[in-house]
Amino acid sequence: MTGRVTGRCHCGEVQVSVISAPAEVTECHCSICRRYAPLWAYYQTGDVQLSGPTDIYRWGRQHIDFHRCHQCGCVMAWMPRGDYPECGINARMLDGFDLRAITLIVEEDSSV
Repeated sequence: MTGRVTGRCHCGEVQVSVISAPAEVTECHCSICRRYAPLWAYYQTGDVQLSGPTDIYRWGRQHIDFHRCHQCGCVMAWMPRGDYPECGINARMLDGFDLRAITLIVEEDSSV
């Protein structure tokens, strides 16, 4: 996958577009990610377009918004609240995503 990459949720209501394919993804083991099971690809917020109707979930310190499709429930992304420059896109939603072709980072810290 080279150049701009797109993806969508299961039902197609929510679309995502990122500047390039991820070179690596992170499997987070915090309390929420253990339940959502995303593989996060990190981007600058300006390099990401998320469109379509999403529900937002905030928890803990409420410094990030988790966006999921209001129809099928797929977790699409987390976006920062405030000045944080980075966001996470669930790489499982990207068209042509192949985990075997990139680096997987397993974040073992489950203290959150």
